[in-house]
Amino acid sequence: MTEIRPFRLAIPEAQIDDLKRRIAMTRWPEKEPVDDWSQGTPLGALQRLLAYWADGYDWRRCEARLNGFGQYLTEIDGLDIHFIHVPSPHPQAVPLILTHGWPGSVVEFMEAIGPLSDPVAHGGRAEDAFHVVVPSLPGYGFSGKPTAAGWNVDRIGRAWAELMRRLGYERWLAQGGDWGAIVTTVMGGQAPLGLAGIHTNMPVARPTREDYADPSAEVAEARAAGEKYKQFDSGYSAIQSTRPQTIGYGLVDSPAALAGWIYEKMWSWTDNQGEPEDALSMDAILDNISLYWFSASGASAARLYWESFGAIAKSDPVEIPAAVSTFPREITKAPRKWAERLLRNIVYWNAAERGGHFAAWEEPALFVEEVRKAFALMR
Repeated sequence: MTEIRPFRLAIPEAQIDDLKRRIAMTRWPEKEPVDDWSQGTPLGALQRLLAYWADGYDWRRCEARLNGFGQYLTEIDGLDIHFIHVPSPHPQAVPLILTHGWPGSVVEFMEAIGPLSDPVAHGGRAEDAFHVVVPSLPGYGFSGKPTAAGWNVDRIGRAWAELMRRLGYERWLAQGGDWGAIVTTVMGGQAPLGLAGIHTNMPVARPTREDYADPSAEVAEARAAGEKYKQFDSGYSAIQSTRPQTIGYGLVDSPAALAGWIYEKMWSWTDNQGEPEDALSMDAILDNISLYWFSASGASAARLYWESFGAIAKSDPVEIPAAVSTFPREITKAPRKWAERLLRNIVYWNAAERGGHFAAWEEPALFVEEVRKAFALMR
């Protein structure tokens, strides 16, 4: 089947009522014995978030906005893929596929879609326009949940190429962060017909032992970031890459478990001054968490780690044009000379002045500017 079917999000009111009931019935643990986030999401912070989720947050607002973009489903390789498709009104627009990661979703790009697809309406130039395609990764949001193993990043890259072909795009570009950066880099190595270049906001690399011995300040920063991630921030990854089903029961059954699991990354990975809401509004955070909740995708999303952990080590080098934008609060750091071992034709590399792991979500204007500058060299 190659049919593209319109998709309209309409969560039954009974599911919203059930969410509120589950929040009210939460069995809370005792308060953490520290006064910071070092043991995970603090009790008081999560209780405030869930209180607002139950009594102040409006899911229908997010639902209406997603429906306003134009959502679709199409079956690729036996699995329904959900995607947003916003064609540009400008005839010179270039097709662009944007890929999210974990614990994000298509909502990360909601503020960027308009400026990318219709720059003139947002104070930009028509020559910077893109036809924007934003798919949900398999097992995420309202894409299908794989029922058999094998939906790794290599397969996703090939599915994305088929999606762009199915939409009638003969020449197109790709962008991504987090898992989206890995999918995009893998796609660059696959070099499917039509893919003209890639851009990521999370540089991926294959450093060697000699690389780590370099005494430069840039390498020291990368080494320190890697050690911090490994020691303090990678527990979620170890669990999801080995036992996604086990953690999945709590993520699908309990709003508190799901929100606590994701909210902590909003604190740890954003460019904030101490609280997640310094970088993202509580509404924005709950838009994303709600998408995971109403799609019951906590377990299926976690399985991507089991499928593809360590994928970059096995990916092909990227010979097509590549661009990288780094943001100061990114999880990991990779000096350009490390990235050049994998990205053989880097045409743009720039460090943004602010922002974190969720670049398009936290700093949509900066993200759009980086995407425009990078792809201006590949149009």
